[in-house]
Amino acid sequence: MKEEFKMTYKTGSIGDFMRWTKQVVTDPVAAKDTPKRWFDSEETAAKSLGTSASPEAMVKLLSAENLVLLHIIGTERPDSLRALAALAHRKESNLSRTLKKMREAGIVDFEVGAGRMRAPRLIARRVTLDLDLMGPGSVVSIERPEIRSDNS
Repeated sequence: MKEEFKMTYKTGSIGDFMRWTKQVVTDPVAAKDTPKRWFDSEETAAKSLGTSASPEAMVKLLSAENLVLLHIIGTERPDSLRALAALAHRKESNLSRTLKKMREAGIVDFEVGAGRMRAPRLIARRVTLDLDLMGPGSVVSIERPEIRSDNS
């Protein structure tokens, strides 16, 4: 049976965090099952954590072959899946499945082009795996460049 991966974090105010920190100082065992990441809101947590992919799935997704694919997407900016397949010397059907998983993980997205054309675009800058070798506290986070609006 496959274990479902669950992101572990806690939301709360600075005051909540300070109270918890004081409790842990006096009773270190209290921190045993408490998430190590704190956020002020669910929205901030979602932005920071970026994905619900398990570390195992992310390691498989970021194989050497797929890292080359991401580099091609980032540097060549192909205008379609067909163009990417030609550049990467891979089958479109294979790429479509891989890119779907990368999109779900928050690494790539697609620009809509003419007709049914979709251009893959790299939206993540960095992927960080924080592996807890002694418990369930592993975290995957995706770093995306800030998008600046024309009004700023």
